[in-house]
Amino acid sequence: MFFNFFSSFMERLAPVVKAEEEEEAELVDPQKILREKCQATAKCVALQDKLNTCNDRVNSRTKTEETCLEEVIDFVSCVDHCAAKTLFHHLK
Repeated sequence: MFFNFFSSFMERLAPVVKAEEEEEAELVDPQKILREKCQATAKCVALQDKLNTCNDRVNSRTKTEETCLEEVIDFVSCVDHCAAKTLFHHLK
């Protein structure tokens, strides 16, 4: 008896709001989509070509101290800089 009274009192005081059931759509990371688009821009494509050239050169040698770190940093920076411009506009 007390439980029923308490439950109805609490419902009037603080009504329970149930969230609408959303369709079970697969969530997509907007950053991933933006990065893919940015990789296709002319500036980033040129940097990716430099990275691929460096990788081919390093992989063709058996003994080398050369790394492609600079090319990797340039390419990733280009993609991230491009994606960062509009990323927060896609977030809710």
